[in-house]
Amino acid sequence: MLKVINTGLNIGNKTLLQGINFTIVPGELVAICGPNGAGKSSLIRLLSGELKPTHGKVSWDNQRLSDWNLLKLARQRALMQQHAEVGFAYTALEIILLGRHPHHQGANRPQDYQIAMAAMQEVDATHLAEQVYTTLSGGEQARVQMARVLAQIWEPGDGPRLMLLDEPTAALDPRQQHRILNIARKWANKGDVAVIAIVHDLNLAAQYADRIALLRDGRLQAIDRVEAIMTPAMVEACFDLPCLLLNHPDGGTPMIAARRHH
Repeated sequence: MLKVINTGLNIGNKTLLQGINFTIVPGELVAICGPNGAGKSSLIRLLSGELKPTHGKVSWDNQRLSDWNLLKLARQRALMQQHAEVGFAYTALEIILLGRHPHHQGANRPQDYQIAMAAMQEVDATHLAEQVYTTLSGGEQARVQMARVLAQIWEPGDGPRLMLLDEPTAALDPRQQHRILNIARKWANKGDVAVIAIVHDLNLAAQYADRIALLRDGRLQAIDRVEAIMTPAMVEACFDLPCLLLNHPDGGTPMIAARRHH
């Protein structure tokens, strides 16, 4: 279980996050949505342990993140960053194998290669295995990074697993956007995996998430089931976007359409 209790983050004189409270349990996919500059990436970095809160508490599996052994945490929690800089001519397969490092801390074992290839297959990137990562398109790099995240928490361990995805669909075409979020949904359905994903497209988030969190100006405006968040009043309050509520013709998922003359 991931718990965030009255958490805030200041960098210098700037307040990036304040008064954040929520709980996320394994088996759940929560989408974080909000306008540009709302603090979404800062929140993901807090939840991963990369940043420490200025005040408040973030805990995973009943233990404060700052008290975790980093190696043990890396076996349970994987982060897909929005921008991943790679300074060497690693192949896509080598990038994915980096996700296996917390499990062996030495030479890759046969099972690490098997897991890496299985993760590649899951994101439809097997054909990229021997290509140099820096020569790939943005969308191809995103799929490789998603495979690295899957490889890192591939095996059930002694506790629950946590997948943190910072805009995993940003560089992808529509087909791959749905593929990646469908994978995230499938992993949440395993029951021992909690998935948190920053998603800019509300309608895309609504199709896959159990709950949506709306973030604006560093504050959590709401976190609730999809049907409660996907309302014109909620969306307009968060995004300043007058809109209409529709139902997806395939399954009835709530959808938002912007008014043409807003």
